[in-house]
Amino acid sequence: MAFTLAIGQKAPNFSLSATDDNTYSLADFADAKVLVIFFTCNHCPYVTGSDEATRKTVEKFTPRGVTFVAINSNSPNTYEEDSFDNMVKRMAEYNFPWLYLYDATQDIARAYGALRTPHFYVFDDQRKLVYTGRAVDNPRDTSKMTVNDLENALEEHLAGKPITTPVTNPIGCNVKWEGKDPHWMPADACDLV
Repeated sequence: MAFTLAIGQKAPNFSLSATDDNTYSLADFADAKVLVIFFTCNHCPYVTGSDEATRKTVEKFTPRGVTFVAINSNSPNTYEEDSFDNMVKRMAEYNFPWLYLYDATQDIARAYGALRTPHFYVFDDQRKLVYTGRAVDNPRDTSKMTVNDLENALEEHLAGKPITTPVTNPIGCNVKWEGKDPHWMPADACDLV
C-alpha cells in the first residue's frame, strides 16, 4: 500500500483532542456533505503564508455543506511552536473558522499518509477520498498563486462532476516526526504525481 491514501479509499477514523477542549472522531462529522481534513501546524511558512487563503475557502464552502477539520501532527520536540498550548494560542489569536485537532501520537498522520503541512484530503458523503494534495500552487506567497486546486476540486465535486485533477503534490514543510531529523520523511513517502 502507498504511504498516502489513494483516491477512493475511506477516511481513517480518529479520536483527537481539539483546541476547543472537546474530543472529536470521524462520526462527529457524519452530517457533512463533504469533509475536508487537512494536516497543518503553527510554524511552517507555507501554512502561515496560506492560512488566509484557506480561511476564504472555508468561508466560501461551509454554507454549501463542506466541513473543514485541521490536524496538527508535528512533534513539539522538533518545533516547540507546534505544541498543543501554542495551537490554543494561535486559534485564540486568529479565530480560524475550522476545528483544530492535535495528533500527539502521530498515528493519524501515518493513517492518512500526511506528507507536508499543509496537506488536504477531500472526502465525499461516503467518506471516500475524492481529492488529495495542495490547496494553492504558491502557499508561501498567495499573492503569486495561479490556481486553487482545492476550490476547483470542491466546485467540481459539489456540481456532481468528476474532479479534473484529483491528485496534486502538497507544497509545504514535511511533517515533523518524533525523534527524527526535521527534514526526515518515511521511506515509503513519495510524490503523489
